[in-house]
Amino acid sequence: MFTAATMTFDWTQGPLAEGLRCYAAGEFFAAHEAWESLWLAAPEPEKTFLQGVIQVAAAFEHQRRNNPLGTTRLLTAALRRLHPLPPAFGGLDLDLLRNDIRERLQLLADGAPISPLIPPRIRPLAR
Repeated sequence: MFTAATMTFDWTQGPLAEGLRCYAAGEFFAAHEAWESLWLAAPEPEKTFLQGVIQVAAAFEHQRRNNPLGTTRLLTAALRRLHPLPPAFGGLDLDLLRNDIRERLQLLADGAPISPLIPPRIRPLAR
């Protein structure tokens, strides 16, 4: 169960925007670092939300290092954290992100090679 959001998420500036830029550029560790600064100070349920988003970035750092087990574990953990949240929580299209995570997990479970996996879309909602 979730409670009403107490933080405002603006993905156009600051650490959120920097992390998003890094993520889109394939700089997954840098995205993780940018978002972690917010995660450390966030209240719940925003803390759990940010942890899920950070785990997606961390999963694709593992993918970059050709570590399918690490990728799978982190995507599974991210999905578990993001699953109970509403579709537009944190200013992101969570339905899109969760569906992409599920698709990547299915590809990994089916034995697809890890190198061509495309990172899940972390897409802010239109304001």
